[in-house]
Amino acid sequence: MPLHNARKAFTVFLLTASIVGTSLIPHGEAYASTADSIQGQVTEVKTARTSDEKIAEWENWAKDHAYRLDTIQPTDTAGGPNQYKDLAMLKPLLQDKRFVFLGESSHGVAEFNLAKTRLIQFLHQEMGYNVLAFESGLGNSSLAYGRAGQQSAEQTMKDSIFGVWWSKEILPLFEYIQTAQKSKQPLVLTGFDMQLQHPLLDGQWLQDQAMAKRLAEAEKKLSEFSLGTDLDAYRKEKKQLIQVYKDALKSLKTEANEAHLKQLYPDNPKLSILLERSLNDRIRVAREYVELSIQSTLGMESGDYAPFLESMEWRDQAMHDNLMWLATEVYPTEKFIVWGHNDHIRKAQTEVMGSPYPVTLMGEKLSDEMKKYSYVLGLYPASGQTADNMGNVHDVLPAEPGSIESILSAAGSPYTFVDLRYQKREAGNSWMFEPRFAYSWGMIPESLIARDQYDGILLIDDVNPPQYMRSSTSSKASVPAEE
Repeated sequence: MPLHNARKAFTVFLLTASIVGTSLIPHGEAYASTADSIQGQVTEVKTARTSDEKIAEWENWAKDHAYRLDTIQPTDTAGGPNQYKDLAMLKPLLQDKRFVFLGESSHGVAEFNLAKTRLIQFLHQEMGYNVLAFESGLGNSSLAYGRAGQQSAEQTMKDSIFGVWWSKEILPLFEYIQTAQKSKQPLVLTGFDMQLQHPLLDGQWLQDQAMAKRLAEAEKKLSEFSLGTDLDAYRKEKKQLIQVYKDALKSLKTEANEAHLKQLYPDNPKLSILLERSLNDRIRVAREYVELSIQSTLGMESGDYAPFLESMEWRDQAMHDNLMWLATEVYPTEKFIVWGHNDHIRKAQTEVMGSPYPVTLMGEKLSDEMKKYSYVLGLYPASGQTADNMGNVHDVLPAEPGSIESILSAAGSPYTFVDLRYQKREAGNSWMFEPRFAYSWGMIPESLIARDQYDGILLIDDVNPPQYMRSSTSSKASVPAEE
């Protein structure tokens, strides 16, 4: 298919994937029927041609100023004092930062998982970042962390995060969390998303088994409704479903249930308050978000893109609120590492031309004070292959001359880092102060001012799809709904 059509088809696929939520689409067929209905909804990005001389100047600057990482492989905790010497340049950049946001232009890149795991190890061991917050369910991640010391790292991974990350490359992170759990400095795992994800909250953490059964049934219904199109049927059951979550809240708060939690989930002393927040999230989801999700599906079928964008922004507001709550109420003295897609974490999403999501997302919603004490790192590939949320493999498109990927590739390193935040404009780095191309998912051309979106960029030269660890029982699990 022509390149232009391939980009559009892939964008449609992403949008359709967000509607289906937690269901996997066989062979990527789901977007074919809607391809014509929303063509033209995403702005086609065009920029003026830049002179070869200017591009050469930018590339020479990158050769002189970019940092070249030695490796992206996660380290052994006994690796010695020099195992992070290539990351030492991050210390002055992060010395006053409470939040480090680790992005990714695609959820389906093995090397992103490896690189971010190593960065997390460094931030935890060397800089005292003790909370890891994932773009995954608050309740799911918190429950899984509560049993991290009693079960395998693979099980904790599958219980906590979306299935797009269930891979051999991310498993070392969960092995690290398991090891750190037994140390004087645990790495706390939590999430900030509000979406329904598998495994659903089955209520085994409730002592009242009858209540647990009601909750499991409500979760199943809420999930099915959110993936469906029957708005009238949902509105008839909505009030009853909300009542189940209210009743579960009452059951959660009893003294007997507190003791039950401590026995089953000894590794997470904050679990009760985290589950209370999760259940209140479910009430908000049942009141508002499920109807938005249904309307998104109906709108996509009719070519109306607006309900999808409304649901997208609703979700990111909820993620923002959860992250701020975690930082102020649950872990008020800790430093955070936040794992999510570039779109969610960058600072001015609405200024990105060509994005399928031209709405205010989580990073843009952060207050100026929060942004002051945050460092946002975007990750991009220069070449290779990535996987989409359904596991389909796509080639990374060749970098456009003068694009962010092309400029940083001139450094000649497999792993290139450049700081943007603390740069003063000069001829050689003017590229980061003006609109430049970059590929989202390695395929969707976007135009953005790098320095307005990120504080730093890590470019990985050659990438591959993850080696997924999806069992037959979990093959329908955990697709994040945004991309």
